[in-house]
Amino acid sequence: MTVPNLKNYSTLSVSIEENIAHIQLCRPQELNSMNLAFWAEIPEAVRYIDEHALARVIVISSQGKHFSAGMDLSVFENMGASFKGEPARRAEKFRRHVMQLQDTFNALEEARMPVLAAIQGGAIGGAVDMISACDSRYCTQDAFFCIKETEIGMTADVGTLQRLPHIMPHGLVRELAYTGRNMMSKEAQSCGFVNHVYPDQETMLLEVFKLAKTIAAHSPMAVAGCKEMINYTRDNTVANSLNYMATWQSGMFQMPDVMEAMSAGQQKREAAFENLQPKSDKL
Repeated sequence: MTVPNLKNYSTLSVSIEENIAHIQLCRPQELNSMNLAFWAEIPEAVRYIDEHALARVIVISSQGKHFSAGMDLSVFENMGASFKGEPARRAEKFRRHVMQLQDTFNALEEARMPVLAAIQGGAIGGAVDMISACDSRYCTQDAFFCIKETEIGMTADVGTLQRLPHIMPHGLVRELAYTGRNMMSKEAQSCGFVNHVYPDQETMLLEVFKLAKTIAAHSPMAVAGCKEMINYTRDNTVANSLNYMATWQSGMFQMPDVMEAMSAGQQKREAAFENLQPKSDKL
């Protein structure tokens, strides 16, 4: 079903079934390029789903031949028009603009539920920034990945260079960034960037949604804890991460979900867990 509280976006199609949110990039004629509207819509949709606890897993896919051609030309043109005025103030403004773009994909990483990316065809430039912020990636045989920014005279600045070194070998990240070459699906799987390669998009989506359904069947508190700890460990020492784990567990480890999981296993039925509570900024 289409979620009524998520407005009709111009770049996205959003639906939720069986605790799984499906966000599709829906501008296939434009190769799902990331226009100005996209940069506002994708974080709004993800954060709304998270804040209202509408799903336990988010799957991101796209319509058409290619996943995404990356940054739309209109965004570059808009940036170019802003390069005027006193240099220091112009630079300060541009820094804030880049950080706003970065925050778009931070939303994927900050969401309490896992975000799975299903990629067909090309994932170019900004699309690599986006999927690098997802929890796991899956692709079709014809998929390829390209850090295109170097080829057009700029340094990738929305997350690729910060996240990829935590996902694949540093030497390979440097090669891809320095050359701007395409990394094909087989190589992407062999280096651990994608978890699995499928023959076509239909098969990929079928299998990714099976995986999402398995995740959604588990305690959402346990899954959210896994994501929180893995992200924290990536950015901190083992000792600090173990300390944080102990602190987290002292509050978040409660018996109802454990007892329900054990009971369901004994009775050979699907466990029934409460959803996460919606976030609230109100005191």
